[in-house]
Amino acid sequence: MTITIYHNPACGTSRNTLAMIRNAGIEPTVIEYLKTPPDRATLIALIAKMGVPVRSVLRDKGSLYEELGLADPKWTDDQLIDFMLQHPILINRPIVVTPLGVRLCRPSELVLDLLPAAQRGAFTKEDGEAVVDAEGQRVQPPR
Repeated sequence: MTITIYHNPACGTSRNTLAMIRNAGIEPTVIEYLKTPPDRATLIALIAKMGVPVRSVLRDKGSLYEELGLADPKWTDDQLIDFMLQHPILINRPIVVTPLGVRLCRPSELVLDLLPAAQRGAFTKEDGEAVVDAEGQRVQPPR
């Protein structure tokens, strides 16, 4: 069973997602996509497997997004992909690939739906939010 995470170690959401994969007893293939960005075919395939618009994988936080004027609807999907390939920081993260599917895991607990193994114990995010209890069951957020 191969699980891959396109990871940015400087991102808390990405670190939490990686930790939940490991909490299920799985050691994934970790691709630090800022150091080793996906090629065009891989990025297009990931987006297609997620079944989402290209724009939803575009990271819209940070000054580069604004500097390049990427909010403008004039940009085609191919042009947006070109921007992400030229500037990998524009690829939103983490993207997780498992036998159960591919997903942008924002928030990080979305990874739980993709894991073929249960959590092995409690998990709390870096910000203190409990996600999984001691029995490995998902904690329901307060309403």
